[in-house]
Amino acid sequence: MTEARLTPDAVRPERARSRQAEPIDLAAVFEAHAAPMYRTILAYTGGRADIAEEAVGEAFARATAQGDSLRDPTAWLYRVSFNVANDELRRERRDRTPAQAETHPAPEVAGLFEALEQLPPRERAAMALFYVLDLPVSEVASRLGIASATVRVHLTRGRRHLAALLGDDEVSD
Repeated sequence: MTEARLTPDAVRPERARSRQAEPIDLAAVFEAHAAPMYRTILAYTGGRADIAEEAVGEAFARATAQGDSLRDPTAWLYRVSFNVANDELRRERRDRTPAQAETHPAPEVAGLFEALEQLPPRERAAMALFYVLDLPVSEVASRLGIASATVRVHLTRGRRHLAALLGDDEVSD
């Protein structure tokens, strides 16, 4: 006969209720994370301010609709904003519409933005969170909803891809 294990929430149900009962202060989350999220998505999209603005705004709009059902609002918001940005970039590629708001990055970063656009989405997201926001690997993993080891793989592959695209002398660990 096997022994059933009780989860901590089953032993102390008030603990589970207290976690669910905490209201989310989206205004505070917006104050703390909107600007860094915008910078991350801006880097992720290769300097496309229009897409970054739309993605962050849409993520917060969806969070408002979700109410207090979000367990980790920051991670959820980042994932939604990356998804919205991906959808917009895919739609533009599919429709072959020219960018509505052409960006003219500084010459020294123009090649980097072009190279970043060629990375797979997960590698690009991990690189943006790790290098733009200077987050530790564990926080990048939390915001992307993947394991830390997977983030390290994405970062390693992303650096290799960038080294191949930009030339070995321009990319370092």
